[in-house]
Amino acid sequence: MTIQVGEVVGRLSYNCDVLFRVLAVTGNSTTLVGEEMRLLADAPIDDLKPMSLKEREMNKSRVKEQEEVSYRLFRQDAKLMKRRQEYQAGSGYEESPHFFEMRGRVLHVDGDANYLNRCTELYNKLGVPVYGVHLEEKEMPAQMTSLLEMVQPDILVVTGHDAYSKAKGNKDDLKAYRHTKYFAECVRTARNSIQNRDGLLIFAGACQSHFETLIRAGANFASSPNRVNIHALDPVYIASRLSRTSFTETVNLWDVLRNTITGQKGLGGIETKGCMRLGLPYQEGQNEETSQDR
Repeated sequence: MTIQVGEVVGRLSYNCDVLFRVLAVTGNSTTLVGEEMRLLADAPIDDLKPMSLKEREMNKSRVKEQEEVSYRLFRQDAKLMKRRQEYQAGSGYEESPHFFEMRGRVLHVDGDANYLNRCTELYNKLGVPVYGVHLEEKEMPAQMTSLLEMVQPDILVVTGHDAYSKAKGNKDDLKAYRHTKYFAECVRTARNSIQNRDGLLIFAGACQSHFETLIRAGANFASSPNRVNIHALDPVYIASRLSRTSFTETVNLWDVLRNTITGQKGLGGIETKGCMRLGLPYQEGQNEETSQDR
């Protein structure tokens, strides 16, 4: 059987439960990257099944339904939050004032260029200001300080691909994870700059990442508590919730996680305040970073 780079395949040993795109072929071995999950894997060619267009479309439809559920939940919660925040900020006024929102700015560093584009589209759809950067995971730590100085974000997202390999060690052995050490180094570098966990909000990790290491390093939210795969867009829903929550409020952890596609098996975090600020007066035609709602 011939397998080409870029081909969409499933792994027979896992009943083709996750679709992959072939990243590289070396002899009888391949490197695979998840189509929807932030997972990197190695597999022999004879364990791969090329997926038909029909199978790919069925999977795409199923995933799209999951994404739509998360989007609707997020929008519902966002509308409720906005009403509550404006009511609290405008209490005592005879007329309800028209506020503008300064939402938290996100620096999203991603090891996958395709996922970065998808994430950026969703940030824009949710009305969240974002600066996106594509870097290979191993290159991220060296660039972190300069990126933080240049962008000066309120929220940092460090993600890409990861994987746990049982053959390389037990689940507490960091050497058994492909990229967790790079994500953790990025978090530590960021925390050296801003130690207050409410001063810079951090999400870190990808599929099967060592959750405890990332939280100890200084992340507010991370993956993956149960070492499961996470969806490509999960970091966006967490960062966007933080961006659109007032700095006077602590985000509800359950509300944050229920808006994601993967949920609490793949994502977790600690009590964290939001970073959005209301302002007056609202001016027509204000820029995207201070828009009312989208």
